Amino acid sequence: MLSRINTVSFRGIDTIKVTVEVQIARGLPSFSIVGLADKAVAESKERVRAAMEAIGLALPSSRITVNLAPADVTKEGSYFDLPIALALLCAMNVLPAEELCRYTVMGELGLDGRIAPVSGILPGAVAANSYDNGFICPAVQGSEALWSNNPDIIAAPSLLDLINHFKGVAFIAPPELKTAETAGLYLDLKDVKGQETAKRALEIAAAGGHNLLMIGPPGSGKSMLAARLPGILPPMTAEEILEVSMIHSVAGLLKDGSLITKRPFRDPHHSASMPALTGGGLKAKPGEVSLAHRGVLFLDELPEFQRATLEALRQPLETGKVTVARANVHVTYPARFQLVAAMNPCRCGYLGVPGHECQRAPKCAAEYQAKLSGPLLDRIDLHVDVPSVLPYQLAQLPEGETSETVAKRVLKAVDIQRTRYQGLPISRNAEADGPLLESVAALDAPGQTCLIKAAEQMNLSARGYHRILRVARTIADLAGEEKITVAHISEALSLRRITYNGA
Repeated sequence: MLSRINTVSFRGIDTIKVTVEVQIARGLPSFSIVGLADKAVAESKERVRAAMEAIGLALPSSRITVNLAPADVTKEGSYFDLPIALALLCAMNVLPAEELCRYTVMGELGLDGRIAPVSGILPGAVAANSYDNGFICPAVQGSEALWSNNPDIIAAPSLLDLINHFKGVAFIAPPELKTAETAGLYLDLKDVKGQETAKRALEIAAAGGHNLLMIGPPGSGKSMLAARLPGILPPMTAEEILEVSMIHSVAGLLKDGSLITKRPFRDPHHSASMPALTGGGLKAKPGEVSLAHRGVLFLDELPEFQRATLEALRQPLETGKVTVARANVHVTYPARFQLVAAMNPCRCGYLGVPGHECQRAPKCAAEYQAKLSGPLLDRIDLHVDVPSVLPYQLAQLPEGETSETVAKRVLKAVDIQRTRYQGLPISRNAEADGPLLESVAALDAPGQTCLIKAAEQMNLSARGYHRILRVARTIADLAGEEKITVAHISEALSLRRITYNGA
């Protein structure tokens, strides 16, 4: 007997259709799995055997061969358990093969026959929908699968329930759609006393999607400011919600069947390795840059990260995606994140701070900042100084604007950009470059003269010139002005890289 069941294999968040073929033939009793299966898939035969015995079914004393086609694609993960078990039951004439072949199946089997949750359910359900297949998954992940808009989803708690459902003995109720994860409470920008320049830079970064570097002594509020950026970012679109949720589903981080509606905020420790940041490991899982897709990646103590790890950020910052290359697999993940970094001016951290003295200035600052390469810094549009706030100022300074007030201005600027770039593969000023950027810049004559003079005097590269233009365009959008003026160019120039030389 030969039977077939559909499932999927993953390459990043992309899926490859896999057919599970089971043949029961004459010969000595055996159970073999072929088709480039990894250890977890190879062990499926033991879980399937135990689950069958738990529900009172015995495997036939024949030669059982499981083929995972196409055979030249690596198969990884425990979610092959359920499709192998169902294909085997069809080959044994326990279940109707002609009905089950219309489904794509994912699920891990427990030794007692229960169906355990697995990663990748959301992209798997989306793939099943594209194949015009129904989808069978673990019961606890039925709500997650429903977000794919697949009309035929069976979320089964156990193998026995699934058998009874298809034999007409007992009906499995359709899963219920759970409310998407609520946005929750964001930290409010009004909690930050002083630091008006830094807060303005944060607003510009949020409006244009620009990367931001904050430089200042310990305790000046850099981390506090970064943590408040998600509260002023525009809400995610439906397309962005699905993108982010699919990445988190593949990583096994999507909980309770809810989508990710809150922009991600990832803040890895500076001891993070390159695979942890960019993705990788044995199964090429997504790293922090992909988990921060459409959100914020905050790197505190930037120079303390390994040099090679930081240099690996250059590709995703430029292209919005990261390619994880291994000997046996090449995987590409989306990585359109907003980088916010923070660092001290020097190793001791107190260069230029009243009441503190750096004994090795300016060499201390030069050596510390030299850990960051010019090409990496060149990809960060905004550089802002965050000086210390004195204790008496904390008591005297009034509360600033709330995140809600700033977010309204940011949203207006974002709407202007979405209209401007409608029909193009970009939506924010930070993504525009080259001829496109110059075509939308709309500089007035004095602004053009100001920018050219600044470029000559500062010896700006082409990338530096475009960086100033991008930031100025965002500043003009925040002001609701069509033309970029001298005032916008001047503010953009003031947010260039800060160099500490001990002066």
